[in-house]
Order: sequence, then C-alpha cells, then structure tokens
Amino acid sequence: MDKIEKTLAAGGAVVLPTETVYGLFAQALNEEAVQQVYELKRRPRDKALNLNVASLEEIYSFSKNQPSYLEQLYQAFLPGPLTIILQANDQVPIWINSGMKTIGFRVPKHPIALDLIRKYGPLIGPSANLSGLTSGVNFQQIVTDFNLQVLGIEDDAFLTGQDSTILDLSGDKARILRQGSITKREIQDQVPEIEFD
Repeated sequence: MDKIEKTLAAGGAVVLPTETVYGLFAQALNEEAVQQVYELKRRPRDKALNLNVASLEEIYSFSKNQPSYLEQLYQAFLPGPLTIILQANDQVPIWINSGMKTIGFRVPKHPIALDLIRKYGPLIGPSANLSGLTSGVNFQQIVTDFNLQVLGIEDDAFLTGQDSTILDLSGDKARILRQGSITKREIQDQVPEIEFD
C-alpha cells in the first residue's frame, strides 16, 4: 500500500478496484500524470475523462448550473456505480475534459479507492484496459495488458463487472447515456423531482 500511495503522490498511475471494474487512477490536476494514463491506455487524446471525487462539495467545486435535486441524488446513490455529468466550470483543466463544456463525476464505493481519492484526489480513473478492449475485471490480465508497467491492488471479488450508469444532468432534462446497475426507475423513485428526456 505504501508503494501505491507514493506512486500516486509522485504523479504516477495505479490500478485500483472500484465496485464496477478496475480503474487506472492518477492525480487529475497533474497534467503529466493524466498524460501518462492516456499513453498507458493508448486512449485518443480527445476522449474526455471523469473526475473521481469523495464528496458532494467537490462536485460543486468543479461544476456549475447544478440541478436543485443534486444533493438528494448524491445521498441516494453515492458512493456507488453512478457517473453524473454536469456543466464544467473554469476549475476543470482542459487536459481532463478536452475542452468540452461538461465533466463527469464518479464516487467509487470500494473503500481503498475512496480513501485514496480523499487523500490524493481528485483523481482520474478510467477503466483499466487498453483503449478499445473490454473494461478490466481480472487483475492478472490487466497486469499483463499493461506489460507490468503499473502497480495495483488486487480485489477481483469486489467487482460486479458491470459499468456504472451514466446520468447526464448538463441539459434541461436528465438523460441516461449508459445503462448500468442503477436503473431509471430507481433514480425516479429516489428523486421524484428529476425529469427525463
């Protein structure tokens, strides 16, 4: 664990389990750390990244024009397998969202990942796989895919293997961009105020 923390603190990338799939995490506000993740994943540079945060306050600090029900949504589903897209404010570096007007937020449920986000976050944490391949759920396969270049924490048993639900709240009405384990009906039950396209 010491090596993991030292790597993150020094601007390196590490593989961490979430409640969905493994992520390749690095300090979001460190441009060189973010660039390293793009290179390791062979990810197109114009493909934006999410911010992994540990609190509602952090979501507010990197977004604007939030819906009135955001806190209610947060309390109902986060930490958990939900990615929330909001309008980005000028605190979001261009190397994270590629100049887009929006930014995605994740609050992973895995206790180790969440603790490291609290200590070193906000972090980026795209799925730990080479770009174009399926999301990483087997730690040894990930180690092989990245040619032993990345340290990580193995916890295959915690993962569901199902990606998070992506909920876009950047417009007048909400939209589900990717269906994960959290359904539209569950969101509506917990947050009756929400309106969907």
